[in-house]
Amino acid sequence: MLVDTHCHLNLPPLISQLDELLLEARTAGIERWIVPAVHPDDWGQLAQLARTTPGVRPAYGIHPLHAATVTADCLARLDRIAAEGVAIGEIGLDGTFGNQYLQEQLFRAQLRIASTHDLPVLIHCRRAIGRTIEVMRAEGVATVGGIMHAFSGSCESARDCLRLNLVLSISGVVTRPGAVRLQQVCRELSLQQLVLETDAPDLTPFTRGQTSNRPAWLSDTATALAELKGCTIEEVAHTTSATAHRVVGRL
Repeated sequence: MLVDTHCHLNLPPLISQLDELLLEARTAGIERWIVPAVHPDDWGQLAQLARTTPGVRPAYGIHPLHAATVTADCLARLDRIAAEGVAIGEIGLDGTFGNQYLQEQLFRAQLRIASTHDLPVLIHCRRAIGRTIEVMRAEGVATVGGIMHAFSGSCESARDCLRLNLVLSISGVVTRPGAVRLQQVCRELSLQQLVLETDAPDLTPFTRGQTSNRPAWLSDTATALAELKGCTIEEVAHTTSATAHRVVGRL
């Protein structure tokens, strides 16, 4: 059984054909999906999706790109509903966008909510790895642990994350011929330190062309990781799923 630790099933075009896509995914051996929020408007939809769709587990949080819209009431609401999810996410820092001060304030607030509820975190980090690690270290993220979403950094950054009790999530990016650095990370790290994700509808595996990613295509990433590790896809499925269950205890 494969676990997809980051899949936006509530977003178009996935939501409009969800039954078909999940049947396809289950046929490919995927039976659990963590669906992270990106905006407070997602929270009610995710709660309903989790109630009505076997295998779907929600994570509540606010993406850094929405930092400028967040109010104290949003954070109070997140604190109230946090324990209904399996993690806090997706949260973090994005260096390609503005509002760095607001992003960091929001990130810290959500890390503290995660700590209060003893929930792991799903970390978004884009061109901000150094500061992301500094903030997580200062906020004691190691006490709750979590997952570095769609990790694509260096081996050094990977080890910094591992020291903070975070595992690395491998996406379809690993299938790209030019993803040399990520492929090296996969070779050097223990399989027990990795989990899998699609980030569907984004990060489509290379061989699937220019189209929206699908939940079933997690198997492409699992196959690529098995080749890099020199093991079977069954071993990848067993080990990464066990790690996902260990890190996200409510999965």
